[in-house]
Amino acid sequence: MNIIEQKLRDYRPSTPAEQEVALVEIVQQLILFGLARTAFFAGAAFHGGTCLRILFGMRRFSEDLDFVLKAPADRFSWETYFPAILTECRAFGVELEIKDRKKTTGAVKSAFLKTDSIGKVLLAAIPFSRHSMRKIAIKLEIDTNPPPGSGFEARFLGFPGPAAVAVQDLSSGFSGKLHALLCRAYVKGRDWYDLLWYAERGAAPNLKLLGNAIQQTGPWKGRRVNINSAWIVEELQRKISGIDWGATQRDVARFVPAAEQAGLKLWSKAMFLDAVVRLRRSWEIR
Repeated sequence: MNIIEQKLRDYRPSTPAEQEVALVEIVQQLILFGLARTAFFAGAAFHGGTCLRILFGMRRFSEDLDFVLKAPADRFSWETYFPAILTECRAFGVELEIKDRKKTTGAVKSAFLKTDSIGKVLLAAIPFSRHSMRKIAIKLEIDTNPPPGSGFEARFLGFPGPAAVAVQDLSSGFSGKLHALLCRAYVKGRDWYDLLWYAERGAAPNLKLLGNAIQQTGPWKGRRVNINSAWIVEELQRKISGIDWGATQRDVARFVPAAEQAGLKLWSKAMFLDAVVRLRRSWEIR
């Protein structure tokens, strides 16, 4: 049994959907391993939902690999890192197609990686049938003009081998999530799932980073705003009061494991207001 087969067995997928999540995450970790074999993490850090799932233990599934540069650099190109990604994935029998979106405008640079070979590598080990040519697609995104003030730390991959990965620290990641919750023009269920995850840990945001992010993009851009815990709580409460929680629950459902589906039925204005109260209390204790 090779290590990819063992990794799939470790997931113990009980449905075709859970199997697909496992296959995607195996490819995601192979890509991260390839990036870690370069100097990529000297100047960039992993963040977002997939980071929280793979390196911090959050249970919801996430589709993309999101990164942020440690300092702005508008000449960043994903193309620099493709050879290492291809080589490391090929070493485990996974062939990738790469599409670099060089024409992407703005600060966020994207690339798409696709494979139809993971199913062939694991053909004997896959518990649920899938079309042999079905492709797994992974999007890489990096913010090349991030707001200043983020903190970083090292985390370590164990699969497919040991590798150090630079990540945003939890406080900075929480600030990024609060910025999305307060400034995103539409409601995204995954954002609110993540708020509960941070609340369970009593996380405190990096206020400097949050203030800089709010000044960079969103409805408060260019305005004088005193970013403190009271302001965050007030704005979260205002946002929570205007959300259709039934629609938000349905939006996140496909990213949540079967064991947690029943908990989604509890999502409501009252539940999230309570989460914000718990966050405020944890901040007051610090």
